[in-house]
Amino acid sequence: MTESEFLARADAILDKIHEQVDDWFETLDIDLDASRSGQVLTIVFNQKTHVVVNSQAPLQEMWLAAPSGGFHYKFDNTNWVDTRTGTTLQDNLSSIFSDIIGRPLTIAL
Repeated sequence: MTESEFLARADAILDKIHEQVDDWFETLDIDLDASRSGQVLTIVFNQKTHVVVNSQAPLQEMWLAAPSGGFHYKFDNTNWVDTRTGTTLQDNLSSIFSDIIGRPLTIAL
């Protein structure tokens, strides 16, 4: 994939996550703040727990930093897959967000 294709995919993923998180704030009354600066999306839950999703164009990876650790994802032509565990970005985000909030939340990518 070219760098411009990667950046377009990364933008789309970050936009989707941001939209869904903003929707949770509005419809589910979850205490969170989401902000994006370039290729970095920061989500702060309950004014203390940070989750950061960002793109790494030189490596063509999406990176996730959360209380449970750091994760790197490569695109396999279908999903963003963790380079160590094989877990998808979608599944891992859903699990991390659910753990932080204490109730089931699902991210759809």
